[in-house]
Amino acid sequence: MRKDAPLLLQPTDQRAPSLQPTLRPTATMSDKPDISEVTSFDKSKLKKTETQEKNPLPTKETIEQEKASS
Repeated sequence: MRKDAPLLLQPTDQRAPSLQPTLRPTATMSDKPDISEVTSFDKSKLKKTETQEKNPLPTKETIEQEKASS
């Protein structure tokens, strides 16, 4: 390192970091939840879906057939 070159390092804080997490309040808390988003929700923007059961329950006839075969 040249002696005439300026020192580019900055002094740092040498204290150990706190082990406790820093809590910053992001929202105000109250006893009642804020439901303003729920009341203004528009259901008509939802897409219609068809629900299909992947593992349907056996019918009464199927149960009777299995009982008779055992």
